[in-house]
Amino acid sequence: MTRKPPQQDVDESQLDVTKPKGWAAGIPGVAVSLKRGVEQMGVTRTASTLRLLNQREGFDCPGCAWPEPQGHRKLAEFCENGAKAVAEEATRRRVGREFFAEHTITDLGEKTDYWLGQQGRITEPFVLREGATHYEPIAWDAALRLVAEQLNGLASPDQAVFYTSGRTSNEAAFLYQLLVRSYGTNNLPDCSNMCHESSGAALSATTGIGKGSVSINDVHGADLIVVMGQNPGTNHPRMLSALEEAKGNGAKIIAINPLPEAGLMRFKNPQNVRGLVGKGTPLADEFVQIKLGGDQALFQAIGSLLLSWGAEDRDFIAKYTHGFEDYKAHVTEVDWASVDTATGLSREQITKVARMFADSERTIVCWAMGLTQHKHSVPSIQEITNVVLLRGMIGKPGAGLCPVRGHSNVQGDRTMGIWEKMPEKFMSALEQEFSIRVPRKHGFDTVAAIRAMRDGDARVFFAVGGNFASASPDTPVTEKALRGCDLTVHVSTKLNRSHFVTGKVALILPTLGRTESDLQHSGEQFVTVEDSMSVVHRSRGRLAPASDHLLSEVSIVCRLAREVLGGEHPVPWEEFEKDYDAIRDRIANVVPGCSDYNARVRQPDGFVLPHAPRDAREFNATKSGKANFTANELTVLHVPESRLLLQTMRSHDQYNTTIYGLDDRYRGVKDGRRVVFVAPDDLTSLGFADGEVVDIVSEWPEDPTGVTERRAESFRIVSYPTAVGCAAAYFPEANSLVPLDSTATTSGTPTSKSIVVRLEHRG
Repeated sequence: MTRKPPQQDVDESQLDVTKPKGWAAGIPGVAVSLKRGVEQMGVTRTASTLRLLNQREGFDCPGCAWPEPQGHRKLAEFCENGAKAVAEEATRRRVGREFFAEHTITDLGEKTDYWLGQQGRITEPFVLREGATHYEPIAWDAALRLVAEQLNGLASPDQAVFYTSGRTSNEAAFLYQLLVRSYGTNNLPDCSNMCHESSGAALSATTGIGKGSVSINDVHGADLIVVMGQNPGTNHPRMLSALEEAKGNGAKIIAINPLPEAGLMRFKNPQNVRGLVGKGTPLADEFVQIKLGGDQALFQAIGSLLLSWGAEDRDFIAKYTHGFEDYKAHVTEVDWASVDTATGLSREQITKVARMFADSERTIVCWAMGLTQHKHSVPSIQEITNVVLLRGMIGKPGAGLCPVRGHSNVQGDRTMGIWEKMPEKFMSALEQEFSIRVPRKHGFDTVAAIRAMRDGDARVFFAVGGNFASASPDTPVTEKALRGCDLTVHVSTKLNRSHFVTGKVALILPTLGRTESDLQHSGEQFVTVEDSMSVVHRSRGRLAPASDHLLSEVSIVCRLAREVLGGEHPVPWEEFEKDYDAIRDRIANVVPGCSDYNARVRQPDGFVLPHAPRDAREFNATKSGKANFTANELTVLHVPESRLLLQTMRSHDQYNTTIYGLDDRYRGVKDGRRVVFVAPDDLTSLGFADGEVVDIVSEWPEDPTGVTERRAESFRIVSYPTAVGCAAAYFPEANSLVPLDSTATTSGTPTSKSIVVRLEHRG
């Protein structure tokens, strides 16, 4: 029996804290998955829906981008958070015109993302007109006409911003960027700008391709797997199964993180008896509790030790790389005092880790947002690449670089052209294929888009998916920027805070979810996605749509294109809406590696996009034509006395800004989210107590004349075994502390993992 959505919002006074767990999944993971499914979908719908999740003839998980196994798949090929994501989307709860008649925009603007998301699926388009207090229904034709009038009335196409989240299908993403460029701008910020942009920038410069170079089979066959700056037990739990298999094949695992994450300590796999009733599998052979931002220093030290031992792969270096001598001279003189300060690690442990690299014949290094959201993220990832190149660990089975992407199709969106600065080859192919002109001027990334809206240089904001107001940094600035627009539009399945941070006029356009059947003129359609390891595969929803008034993302883009560009535009928008095969035929002609797309994606496991460094040890896309070593100046984060370095992170009951529940089971937090995790030694030295409620104040040197402060109020301190000098809090609650102008060099990613803060007692 399904439960009704909550009537009351989060009451942080009910927050309870217990001892953190030392293992992940097991029976509780199964129980929570089923409980959340039944609450939102009911028993029968839960069983019929979950059996299709990540199956060949089913639909791709709307959560993370961890790949499915090639070949045999288990009956339950999903994790706890995947089940939660499906329950949220396939819920029987509904948000219709009665809901909006009852609630004012002011009332809803005061609700948390958790409460909003729990209300259910949006059933029809809604408009908030200028000066109105309530959203009201609007017909699709009128809604799209309103958008077109606003867009065509701008002084320049560059006054519009077109955002994309990582859940958009390849087909919708390809058409969306085609619409935007046909309209006349490259303002295509996306969620990659806020997460893995640093990975793409670092890898493009060093290997020539901004993607990882491993497959799921490589993970299973590695000798050594290094997991850095990530929490697989929460963010991509199916990775734990892959690590368990690698462990069974003899691999050693190193976990490098300021926080001890339960999933990397011990995994109780719910797919087998040992995981359900036994002790599970210990995963990490070595836990390296590094300080925030110390990864660059660690890998410079590892490189220096490997060179001193003569552990470099000289044949690989001579044949495939460029810049080795400069790199060697740089790290040979590594400043060990700076390494000590930056990492907080003992020389003994660093040496032990380096020896594990030296002894391994097949090494994979995995990382996520713990590495990508610092000022020096790009050089940090380049140092990882240096060590991997030093050991010759690209282009061989069981070895390589593995940035673990978050949202389910964030990598596919970029492949399909969702980027503010696509290369000339792609732009020329678009022009040739569709007989159109596309602009070459680079567009806004996420931070630049916020600045443009803030300064009045952008007047329309259009988002396909996502929760921009909650996902972006510097929350008050971001919200003020959105409210300065003439029109804000959100293509969504469910409510989120961004719907109530509006321009003068606002639209909510409801779309089909991954779980739902998409019936068009030519029949039932499927879409495609790309996982974190470059595998492109089908996804076909089976459920009846939540409402008869929903349109697919493809339909919304095609219909909007006809309104904006007119009936004489050379792109066959109507044909694309009727038959998605027609879209894929054009993708095959434009997107590199996608030839014969329609046939290849119909193979049981789809197909793998080409990756020259992985496939043939070819690095032709770099400036040197080889893999590039880099000599990077070492960055050491010096935090003022009585201050801490704060990172934002997810709880176990959320995915990105979608809050499934209020329990961070592995960290021992229940019924609340406004917490800050601080090491016991720091609490003692700073004069705070476990359980005390404090304000968090970030300090940012805006200019040479002083420091700008940002404040987040009423956070409960949780004494936690994090690295000394470091702290952690959940986003989006702590996003207000991240300065808009504090971004990673080269990539422009907000520095959400290195915020200088002080704690203040509340009066």
